[in-house]
Amino acid sequence: MTSRAPAYDPTHPSDPGLIAPSSGHSPFARLPLPASFSTSSAFPSTSQTSSPYVTDQPRSALNRTFGGGDYVPPDRQLQQHHHSASSSAAGPQPPSVEGQKPAQGEPRGQTLEEMYSAPENTLEIEVRDPQTREFGRKMYTDYEIICRTNIPAFRVRYSSVRRRYSDFEAFREILERESQRVNIPPLPGKVFSGSRFTDEIIEQRREGLERFLQIVAGHPLLQTGSKVLCAFLQDPSWNAANY
Repeated sequence: MTSRAPAYDPTHPSDPGLIAPSSGHSPFARLPLPASFSTSSAFPSTSQTSSPYVTDQPRSALNRTFGGGDYVPPDRQLQQHHHSASSSAAGPQPPSVEGQKPAQGEPRGQTLEEMYSAPENTLEIEVRDPQTREFGRKMYTDYEIICRTNIPAFRVRYSSVRRRYSDFEAFREILERESQRVNIPPLPGKVFSGSRFTDEIIEQRREGLERFLQIVAGHPLLQTGSKVLCAFLQDPSWNAANY
């Protein structure tokens, strides 16, 4: 006949190998507490607990009792490490003073004068308002050239002149003679058929002429070395025969 193990009696927890489930103890061995450890001195409380491991005190107090420090989350540990490394590398930092200029390498905000003053070296070239005209039996289209700039190489800050395609051709030839070290970009190609005065062809040519002027006018060597550049962009009485 098979013998049954006696049922567990919670009133007799001294049975070998049995631990009361509500006792809060663990079957694993724990390190003994230091001889100088005192629960009453480390954790002053009105209610005494039966075990030094059961306490209502924060775990940082227990950690200090065993020689440790306060608990620091991992993210704060990483921030403190970076801060201490940068502080040791940069040396002692002077206290910040209101109105003091930021240290080198730190971003600096704009002043009101800088925010509302004109930016340095601005140059805007716009070709617009194409108009087709009749000259005897011939027709041609001219374009308005708008120039806005504060570069000292130009005579005025704002100008408006009108030029036809043949003027652009003469202007480009003069630039090539003047500037041997600069590659002058090509002009948009000619259209010899009667469709050259359609809106689509005129708009394509206007865009090409605008890109051409933006390139040559923005070149620093042409701005300082060309005698024809500023006159073509800003002089209403410009004549290719004078160059």
